[in-house]
Amino acid sequence: MKELVEYLPFLIPLVIVQFALFGYALYHILTHTTYKRGNRTLWLVLTIVFMNFVGPILYFVLGKGDE
Repeated sequence: MKELVEYLPFLIPLVIVQFALFGYALYHILTHTTYKRGNRTLWLVLTIVFMNFVGPILYFVLGKGDE
């Protein structure tokens, strides 16, 4: 437990950024209808399954359509 306390100053901002990115990706997926690749269902599943940075980053790099 003592080791975990040492890493908290690094982990807390990382978790906040992760959830912010996840939330923004979900918001964007649910409010937009055009995607470069795939459809809304595909990006929802990928973003939720790979919630730890990978899913949202994949969406913004590969799926987010130009508006």
